[in-house]
Amino acid sequence: MNLRLTIFVLILIGLLVHRPESEAAPQGHPAPPPSEAADHVILFVLEGVDRQSLKTGPMPALSRLAKEGAATWSAGTVISSSRLPAMASLLTGLPVEKHGITWDTFEFSRGYPRPPTIFDYLDLSGGRDSAIFFMDESLYQLAKPEPYTDYQVCGPLKPECSPERLVSYIKQYVRKAASGQGYGHAILALPHLLVVHLPDGARAGIEHGWSSGPYRTALRSVDQAMESVLAIFKDHGLLARTTVFVTSLSGTGAAQGEATTGSSPVP
Repeated sequence: MNLRLTIFVLILIGLLVHRPESEAAPQGHPAPPPSEAADHVILFVLEGVDRQSLKTGPMPALSRLAKEGAATWSAGTVISSSRLPAMASLLTGLPVEKHGITWDTFEFSRGYPRPPTIFDYLDLSGGRDSAIFFMDESLYQLAKPEPYTDYQVCGPLKPECSPERLVSYIKQYVRKAASGQGYGHAILALPHLLVVHLPDGARAGIEHGWSSGPYRTALRSVDQAMESVLAIFKDHGLLARTTVFVTSLSGTGAAQGEATTGSSPVP
């Protein structure tokens, strides 16, 4: 699991780090072709979604991405699939026993994670901007203030917080960031990395059941939110230069934070 997460983080960083133009080819060898690195990366982080979810309710956007891109449905979550520890593993590339976040609520006294996250590496790679939209207050634990990084968090404590509302925040964010004046003090231009957290599938599945009407409605809402974010990037002429990742912190069936003997399969 440690190796898998580390590779995932390195891939994200590699997509955004360009080869310096001054880097010369070795003597006697032809110059390498121009870098194909993406200018932007979108990372959708779902919850309560696995291959079975596509049979429970139609998710055309996710199905299209899986069909047109590279996909696996046998990746594994960390053994503790609770939201906060699993998200910490995703962002640091470390298993729970290494990053040390074992709790699942925001606790101010515990501070921010000590291991570096993907946002630290993007900063070191030349100040790559990141915009992160979390849909749960527990994830304040990971919102460490950093240069070139901006966090926006909403969740159950705000009844108006929904995938649709999150999309409206992202639309406003991108429009302002594309204005030439940046977004506030943290983001000087369009973010190179956009992280979009959409946990409604798990919330509905845990509360109402994994084959219930509310779960199917939540899947549809999550899928529509993904489609809307992609449309925002298309409207701004960014989609052709954007790489899209979709993963899930948890699959179907288990209650939030339920102890498991192994990781559950997720996309």
